[in-house]
Amino acid sequence: MELEGKTALVTGGGRGIGEGVAMALAKAGADVMVADLDVEIARETATRVEGVGRRSGAFQVDVSDPASVNQLIDSVVADAGQLDIAVNNAGVLSIGSVDELSSDDWDWIMKVNAKGVFLCSKAELAVMRPRRFGRIINVASIAGKVGFPDLSHYSASKFAVIGFTNAIAKEVATEGVTVNALCPGIVGTGMWRGEDGLAGRWRQEGESEADSWERHQKTLLPQGEAQTPEDMGQLAVYLAAAEHVTGQAMAVDGGFSL
Repeated sequence: MELEGKTALVTGGGRGIGEGVAMALAKAGADVMVADLDVEIARETATRVEGVGRRSGAFQVDVSDPASVNQLIDSVVADAGQLDIAVNNAGVLSIGSVDELSSDDWDWIMKVNAKGVFLCSKAELAVMRPRRFGRIINVASIAGKVGFPDLSHYSASKFAVIGFTNAIAKEVATEGVTVNALCPGIVGTGMWRGEDGLAGRWRQEGESEADSWERHQKTLLPQGEAQTPEDMGQLAVYLAAAEHVTGQAMAVDGGFSL
């Protein structure tokens, strides 16, 4: 239980990667506060955290709103007494070629994915720096390392997260706070699965969405199989415990970005 005595916060923790990270941190010994735009799904994850014997709480947050973010951090500290680990996972996605995208599409993605990480990190640092301890983990993507067609706006937002992470890691490097980016690879959640996901959009003639999903795993990933939210949780636990790893953008992608 290497994170025993630590309090973590996971935004976007109600489902998918956020839920996987929250559960991994809890199993490693941390108390985990769960925040989401939908507080009901945050409560579901919080209940699962409590089921493994850790303290939890559910909070509503709009990460693109400074007042909402500040209220979240104040509430977490008031409830838990401290904030040691913050996983800024909340994000949104849409799919479209540059010709299909509108300026509103661009603004929405950047407001949540990039501005949201900035607002959360700023508020978290305000409570971590006086204590001279903290672990901030910003969830980026392999799409923040390699551009994907039909995801130019999403890739731009995740490239921004990686650059921002590297910069602020240097700002706080001597203050006991580490800042890293976790870059998920191909995970079978909303970006990829379903008729509206990439597997559906990139189907070949006569191919089902499921067939497309299988083909992309085999062709894009040296390991030949997709990653899971639990895989992301393993790296989050490592980054939460590591003292001298900072400013990195670490991928869990089955070898995609080799």
